[in-house]
Amino acid sequence: MKSISRTLRVLAHLLSYPGPELRAHLPELQAALHDERALNPARLAELDALISRLANRRALDVEADHVELFDRGRGTALHLFEHVHGDSRDRGPAMVDLCQTFEAAGLFLAPGELPDHLTVVLQYASTQPAVQAKAFLGEIAHILQVIFSALLRREAAHACVLAALLDLAGEKAQAVTVPVEPELDESWAEPMAFDGCSTQGQAKPGQPQPIQIVKNPALATAPSRAAAQPAAPSHPAAQPATGASA
Repeated sequence: MKSISRTLRVLAHLLSYPGPELRAHLPELQAALHDERALNPARLAELDALISRLANRRALDVEADHVELFDRGRGTALHLFEHVHGDSRDRGPAMVDLCQTFEAAGLFLAPGELPDHLTVVLQYASTQPAVQAKAFLGEIAHILQVIFSALLRREAAHACVLAALLDLAGEKAQAVTVPVEPELDESWAEPMAFDGCSTQGQAKPGQPQPIQIVKNPALATAPSRAAAQPAAPSHPAAQPATGASA
């Protein structure tokens, strides 16, 4: 079977943060895709358009778009276990198992890298023979479809990268139903200070704040403490000093 290792590595780079080093090597990445010819001409044309977009747009815009697309919200998250385990306790053991799989293949993670990030997973797949690599992609194809669909809904140019991965897995890239979510993950959003609450008597800013005066029965029946005790003499320090000027 024809090798797909270089194509997998290029696709991993195209999903990585587009810093200066990556953008400097875009022509080489494009050449590698065309040399290996693991993808059909139509998909290669889509990837060419993405590479051109990354190369020709302003660097700050490209970097900001990447953060907005992949680091905000869950639908387009590149951490695969986010789509499988979410925040459950199963995620930790799954991470350990994946790390052991990578290490057995001679792939060791850099500090700060997480094993379930798609770019890392693709680097691992690129070390495997084509038959095993394609089978591995087939095992995660359902997750790739979800990410592809979320990118497609946002009209993101990077959707073609996920479509290319599905092609390599022998699956058809097609939109599936994904939950609608805000651009910013609500679980990270800070509530507005003093934005009202469900307690009676509270209202939002800009609205009249009703005041409710409630009689305290205990105070109504208790004798006045001030009346029950003689008045304390004034402290000398509270009196004006003799001869002080007015």
